[in-house]
Amino acid sequence: MLALRLTRGARPAVQLRRLLVTAASAGTGFLLLCALGHAIGHAGTPSASLLRLAWCAAPLAATVYFAVAVARTDPGTRPRSGLSALGLGPARLMAVSATTTALACTLGSMIALLVFLHLRGDLTGMPFDGTGTDFLAAGRPLPLPAALTLLTLVPVSASVAVATALRPRERAAGPSRKERTVYGRFGAYRATTARETFGAYGRFGAHLEPAAHGRRPAAGRRAAPEQAQAEAQAQAQAQAQAQAQQDRVRADLPGRDSGRPQGAEGSPAPVAAGPSPGAGTAPSGLPWGIAVLAMGLAVEAYAGRTGTAPGDRPGAPAGLVLAAVGLALAGPGLTHLCGRLLQSVRPGALRLLAGRVLMAEATRIGRPLGVVCAVLSGAYAMGSLHYADGPSAGPLTLLGALLVTGCTVATLLTAAVEAKQAHAGTTAALLRLGAPPSTPRRAAALRAGALLALFGPLTVIVAELSTLPLAL
Repeated sequence: MLALRLTRGARPAVQLRRLLVTAASAGTGFLLLCALGHAIGHAGTPSASLLRLAWCAAPLAATVYFAVAVARTDPGTRPRSGLSALGLGPARLMAVSATTTALACTLGSMIALLVFLHLRGDLTGMPFDGTGTDFLAAGRPLPLPAALTLLTLVPVSASVAVATALRPRERAAGPSRKERTVYGRFGAYRATTARETFGAYGRFGAHLEPAAHGRRPAAGRRAAPEQAQAEAQAQAQAQAQAQAQQDRVRADLPGRDSGRPQGAEGSPAPVAAGPSPGAGTAPSGLPWGIAVLAMGLAVEAYAGRTGTAPGDRPGAPAGLVLAAVGLALAGPGLTHLCGRLLQSVRPGALRLLAGRVLMAEATRIGRPLGVVCAVLSGAYAMGSLHYADGPSAGPLTLLGALLVTGCTVATLLTAAVEAKQAHAGTTAALLRLGAPPSTPRRAAALRAGALLALFGPLTVIVAELSTLPLAL
């Protein structure tokens, strides 16, 4: 009931993304049912039907990937302060998000079943009755358990993936082994693990304050005020450096309103120029991605020399899959590199802001971008492999390609929306500092142009290298 209320009370943009998940689930469910219909109509060739079912794995994976991205950007199921007291902690919100995803995918599966039965001619009274009799096994009984099993693949897979991606990752409440409290003699607390000599506690008054007995303070207690003073000086120096850096950022921002009141100029910490969390650490998947991509291209080259015809090359699909996985792994690292290149050679405030955001969001944006490049290059290569003998693509092939491409592009756009939501506070702080309202839009356009300049030629090069062995 809570999932239904959150679904009904969402904003139109959130509802549109959920409807897209429903449409993708309907398309994937229809492809699965078509594979079942081919198996019913061609009982003598089970290998061909199994191959059709195996090709449905790509639309299924793309649909699940898109459903996870939509669930992550849902503001209704995002953990907020105060909800835990009402019983809506991170685990409960994760369950609500998984239930919402399952409801959307189940609706799509029901739509796919209705369309499938309508095209078979089992449901009448609507246009295009029985138009798919040639590949949907019309006139033969449909095994209902098999159809329902195939239709539950998308809702179950999507809900499990959402629950796994949004599971609470909080550390255990108990202290770790390194953070456990150190006890001294007789259970007394102490801050260090230095061992005391035998009989140290037995000397009466050794554990009391030295000033109470008129003795000189120990070296450690004598240095305590000096240490506190040094820490205060270091903190004041850090605040002064932050204020100076903020003044430099204000001076670099174009079109700053000099008449803005002093109290409305933002927070004391620098927003654009300071290194954001995780911006200085590059993702570790770039070397692995390049290695897997090279391995995929090598497998395709070897497959191009072994087969006599494009259809007689079983290693070609494996090479395409490896190349796609390599691009997906290398996407975050390439995005981080793109952000670092934007900040090179005396950057201004705009380039600095765009580069820092790219470095901070390298994993969030780079992985879907790498998947899109992999899908586009793979679609180009598979199109060359399919059209080598001259057959035309059927409607189911076009539907599968449209599903995979549309889901990956929609996932990339959803990730961009998630990154915008994550940096809403930074954008508001920039506006409070006096930046023009067009600065965030210009920075976003600069990031998009830099990513297109890097990933566009890379996609074309990988696609050409993938199709070159297949054309031999």
